[in-house]
Amino acid sequence: MRVEDLPKAELHVHLEGTLEADHLLELARRHDVALPWCTVEEVRAAYAFTDLQSFLDVFFVVCRVLRDRQDFADLAHRYLVRAAADGVVRAEVFFGVQTFLALGVPLADQLEGIFDGFDRARAETGIDAALITSAQRHRTEDDALAMVDAVMPWADRIVGFGLGSTELGNPPSGFARYFETVRGRGFRATAHAGEEGGPEYVREALDVGAERIDHGVRSVEDPDLVARLAREQVPLTVCPLSNLRLQVTPDLTAHPLRTLLDAGVLVTVNSDDPSYFGGYVADNYRAVQDALHLTDAELDRLARNSLSATWAGPPATP
Repeated sequence: MRVEDLPKAELHVHLEGTLEADHLLELARRHDVALPWCTVEEVRAAYAFTDLQSFLDVFFVVCRVLRDRQDFADLAHRYLVRAAADGVVRAEVFFGVQTFLALGVPLADQLEGIFDGFDRARAETGIDAALITSAQRHRTEDDALAMVDAVMPWADRIVGFGLGSTELGNPPSGFARYFETVRGRGFRATAHAGEEGGPEYVREALDVGAERIDHGVRSVEDPDLVARLAREQVPLTVCPLSNLRLQVTPDLTAHPLRTLLDAGVLVTVNSDDPSYFGGYVADNYRAVQDALHLTDAELDRLARNSLSATWAGPPATP
């Protein structure tokens, strides 16, 4: 089976993390932004990470080259065209406006640019895209709430809100008011949890109102939590190549995806930050197909899981 032929959704991809090395260097030249790297090879060599924080340290340097509306439009368009070629029919895309506000980029340039890219890609390929605005947990909850207020002029183009960035030491319970606020305003909610943080982070995320869990692979350490995820059919947006490159798992043959799938959890496969981790969504499908010896039926199930887990429909009652 060609995994590109499976209609699928991508539910865990950071738009900033789709900036390819050649595009990065092009933007750096255009905006006269100094980088530690001069060639594509040097950029790629820098993508040797030991953990989540080592990735984020590079990630935030790279973000400095995105400066105007056209940059964000081009980035969104390039990602979606690539995703459509991988069989993605709907992408729910994370974006961290706080990063770029701190860099002095007007919010309108960020969001209008992204929506320009969404609209152009849809006209060309038919792919449907929606935005998830992500709060950064290394900032305060008050910062997150201010971000929610700031993006309200674009509320009709935003499907939900997430929680990302440095996981350890920043548990979801510290953002209870944030989740209550976005759910109360009728938005969907998700949280990164169970990547570096343990299963207790996943449990906290569920308890404060997250409807999906991004990563969630460490849930396997808690059988009661796995049973809850299966019983409540909470989607896990798993990113195998990311887990490998950030050393969440030592080898894809040891990845917990099959264990979670066999337990009845609503597992989905996604790319996270594909330009950093060596693969877009179809690459992730192929990687787990090979490492875990997944059958065509299991691949089809993963794709169907992704479509059932989208937020294309109305939100649940808070």
